[in-house]
Amino acid sequence: MTITIHTDGGSRGNPGKAATGFIIDLPGQERISHGEYIGETTNNVAEYTAILQALQHTVTACKATQINPEDCKVQLFLDSELAQKQLTHVYKIKNPGLKTLCQQIWNAEKPFDSVTYTHVKRHLNKDADAMVNRALDALS
Repeated sequence: MTITIHTDGGSRGNPGKAATGFIIDLPGQERISHGEYIGETTNNVAEYTAILQALQHTVTACKATQINPEDCKVQLFLDSELAQKQLTHVYKIKNPGLKTLCQQIWNAEKPFDSVTYTHVKRHLNKDADAMVNRALDALS
């Protein structure tokens, strides 16, 4: 079974007020859309946090629908080329905070058969971006 996830994170200011957003498409299930304000942080931290939250939420959603995560291939689509390259070990991770988040993400991958990360252009990630903006707009 293939699960498709789109993630995005953003901050207004860098650092600034930040939020995460993700869309999870589980076959045969209703689409899961989530956006959440995460406080003051950088854009990169928001991007990685969105990925982590999406993987954690996917495990929960699988269990709730009696899908075994071990039988699932997860495809993540994100518009952060840095995150995609670092999570696939193309780029080294120098920032200690991002290094910690990457380790948490790699641990969150373990329940699944496989996890892939694909960088996409921003316009192909508009639903996850909308969740970020909705969470940030709610602060106003």
